[in-house]
Amino acid sequence: MAGDHVSPMRYADCPRNWPEISKSIREDRAGGRCECSGQCGSGHEGRCEARHGQPHPVTGSRVVLTTAHRDHEPRNCAAENLFAACQRCHLWYDRDQHAATRAWTRAGRPDVQLEFFLEIRHGVTDSGLAAGAVA
Repeated sequence: MAGDHVSPMRYADCPRNWPEISKSIREDRAGGRCECSGQCGSGHEGRCEARHGQPHPVTGSRVVLTTAHRDHEPRNCAAENLFAACQRCHLWYDRDQHAATRAWTRAGRPDVQLEFFLEIRHGVTDSGLAAGAVA
């Protein structure tokens, strides 16, 4: 089952066995159904009816079940901190975090953004050295 994707920016923060943890939550505990019971704030009452691979009951798009962190902290993979979420509920649940990231990006931190770009795309830091190189 798909859904063990983590934002590339945060993947390093997750435990190595994240795919297994995520699968256990989505398949074993949730049975392939979104576990959100309205905490996402999207307006549904009771448990979301979305099921992995099926048309979403609201949007009609194919559901991709994901695993969300209640505290938004990828290092905290305790079962009680995780819940299976359809992409709609997950995006709604994380909306404040996404808004903060957008605001930071729009505010422009060209120094940090340039260093990140160079490191990712070219393996070079702003000092001109290849990432990991010693002067």
